[in-house]
Amino acid sequence: MKTLEQLIALNKHIRAIGFDDAPFKKHQHQQVNISGIICNNTRFEGMLWQTITRDGFDSTEVLIDCVKASKFHPQINVILLDGIAFGGFNIVDLPRLANELERPCITVMRKQPDLTAIKQALQNLSNWQARWQLIQNAGPIHAIHPFYFQTQGTSPNIAAQILSRLTDQGHVPEALRIAHLIGAAIKTGESSRQA
Repeated sequence: MKTLEQLIALNKHIRAIGFDDAPFKKHQHQQVNISGIICNNTRFEGMLWQTITRDGFDSTEVLIDCVKASKFHPQINVILLDGIAFGGFNIVDLPRLANELERPCITVMRKQPDLTAIKQALQNLSNWQARWQLIQNAGPIHAIHPFYFQTQGTSPNIAAQILSRLTDQGHVPEALRIAHLIGAAIKTGESSRQA
């Protein structure tokens, strides 16, 4: 499989899978759904649907198993995540995800996160130090206009170029935008206004 650098240099299509969690009510559900959308550049090609535990520790395992078991796995060039946490504070081990799937992984944020506030919120949960360490292990947050992201398995410069190629408009790659819309539609009956 060609590297992201090679795909950019050759102006080849890039196949990405983008994961986002579906809406959930904080005090009602222990399980949270995750949609995984496969796009070839910005064209929708497929979907995966999984479940994780709210504020749990199973997101990394679920994502690894989900991608490896799918027919899309051999074709995927990069994994995109809408942030580092799903279902509240079920935080992804980004280096492990990149290593086990043997693909670059990029978490994308809509704005610069307030890490002080996040650390304070984590202290309301069990094993908060382990959760905080997972956030630290994901690496520094890069700001390369218009994106905020963390990356494992590729350089920040290459990651920014990939995000640009995978984004139709704005600052959200299409796979993540569709994942957000579909997750909301399935759980609430209609897609959200903002993606």
